Amino acid sequence: MKLVMYSVGDGAPEVGALEGEEIRPLAHESMLDFIEYGGSPEPGEDVVPLSEARLHAPIPNPEKIVAIGLNYVDHAEETGAPIPEKPVVFTKYPNTIVGPGEAIRIPPITEQVDYEAELAVVIGKTARNVSESEALDHVFGYANANDVSSRDLQFSEGGQWTRSKSIDTFMPFGPFIATTDEVPDPQNLSIRAVLNGETVQDGMTARMIFSVAEIVAFLSTGMTLVPGDVIITGTPPGVGMARDPQLWMKPGDEVTIEIENLGALTNPVEAE
Repeated sequence: MKLVMYSVGDGAPEVGALEGEEIRPLAHESMLDFIEYGGSPEPGEDVVPLSEARLHAPIPNPEKIVAIGLNYVDHAEETGAPIPEKPVVFTKYPNTIVGPGEAIRIPPITEQVDYEAELAVVIGKTARNVSESEALDHVFGYANANDVSSRDLQFSEGGQWTRSKSIDTFMPFGPFIATTDEVPDPQNLSIRAVLNGETVQDGMTARMIFSVAEIVAFLSTGMTLVPGDVIITGTPPGVGMARDPQLWMKPGDEVTIEIENLGALTNPVEAE
């Protein structure tokens, strides 16, 4: 099932099942409510044309957004970083989340804003000290994410990543969550970033250093993952900072993240 948060006109966001060019409403107040319900109730009979709906971020306010850095072999190589022996973990915050079509806003404090196509993992069941073999049983679904990063802040403030990656609007997310039956193997997906019509990242999740199962198991040791938590799993090569000349997003740009079976997440870029 492909699940969206959508609204029509001035109405409040609702949960729906995306079926081609139509949305079938579901009787849940929020995506987290649907995830915690633990089932897949039949959609209602009424449908909303996708063309009449506005899509929102599937989960606007997760308890946790946990991010993994340097998780593709060729991305680590392009940055000159050693291959990590354990997952590199940092955090983003809900203020970063925007949905499809919403603007990435660049504030005056940064001039080097980078795109990062990432596979987002949505937790479906509480996970604490789970094994790698059990880890995917705790995943609800997958989505596109863009781990937008301020590189000048990242490398001018002691090498810390949290502030540089937690600026408002710096995590586009969506357009839908595909449940795990739609993505039988998260390690066999193509992943791309397209900037102003040009493909700038083009990789495969098979190139991850740590698989989704390894990441969930690793994080669950000491950290309780709860339904609705979002994990973003690293980016393939082609980021702007590693190019020659470097390539930064700027106002007027449009960036799209495309992951196999997960649709396309497109956002304009604006000055704050």
